[in-house]
Amino acid sequence: MKSFIEIKNLRKSFGERKLFGKSEYFLKAIDDVSLTIEKGKTLGLAGESGCGKSTLGRCLLRLIDADDGKIFYEGKDISAISEKDFIPYRKKMQIVFQDPYSTLNPRMTVGAMLKEIIKFHKIRKGKDVSEYMAKLLDKVGLNRNAVNKYPHEFSGGQRQRIVIARALAVEPEFIVCDEPVSALDVSIQSQILNLLIDLQTEFGLTYLFISHDLSVVKHISDKIAVMYLGKIVEYGETKQLFENAFHPYTKTLLNSVPEPVVGLKKEKKIIPYDLQTTARKQTGCSFQARCPDVIDVCRKEFPSEFQEGGHSVYCHLKL
Repeated sequence: MKSFIEIKNLRKSFGERKLFGKSEYFLKAIDDVSLTIEKGKTLGLAGESGCGKSTLGRCLLRLIDADDGKIFYEGKDISAISEKDFIPYRKKMQIVFQDPYSTLNPRMTVGAMLKEIIKFHKIRKGKDVSEYMAKLLDKVGLNRNAVNKYPHEFSGGQRQRIVIARALAVEPEFIVCDEPVSALDVSIQSQILNLLIDLQTEFGLTYLFISHDLSVVKHISDKIAVMYLGKIVEYGETKQLFENAFHPYTKTLLNSVPEPVVGLKKEKKIIPYDLQTTARKQTGCSFQARCPDVIDVCRKEFPSEFQEGGHSVYCHLKL
């Protein structure tokens, strides 16, 4: 299937400092990442907090600028175009942020927020605006009377539904879901996930679904990319990855997923965490400091890609 979104060799670093007159970046949030997302499908992006997942999503939408690399939208290089030429893509590409409490304007009613977006992007005009807003709220499972209420009058799950309605208001094709359920109660998470799945089916949406929780990613994703310290370490179809994970880091994440079986204990390997490795330069595999199976070559060079039936991994143990 032809790729809808394609990322090639994307890089983004933070923490610029000058040393002897030269600029140096010492934290690589995204380090030579290449990914593809198929139209109408969901790519799950999994990894611990701080590994670069959200930075990748924001670079993809050009909310922040990447240092290097290319982003293609249906074959068009959107990383090189001007901000003016990118305006039409603002409608096509939207984002649902993690915290619904901080992403809604507390001084505006739901109706005022939606109306501002609809009119700015000329989605509907005149009397059609009110009816369009009512349909949006109905699609996300909210009462039409919600247009007259302020964000503080809703629960966390309801606020996230409003955020989703706001993203849908411009009739997008692609949505970055940045940890959209992590701030919600477990009982509400499945409702929001099922809502996103239903909306994808109805509108043919394409998702990049970002989460640190593999059990959540499994529920919604067609394929999963596992990220560690700015690099993709494993990529494959969801079922394939869960049944036959290759990378030691992926296996560790899977072992951290709670099992709904009383008395079941998983065999775990305790992996030490060296926080300093996130900020200093190191050669070799990015996971070497925590890997229980590290060998000498891991400390010398980053592994090449190993592929097997569409399942890829960057690990010397598989080469």
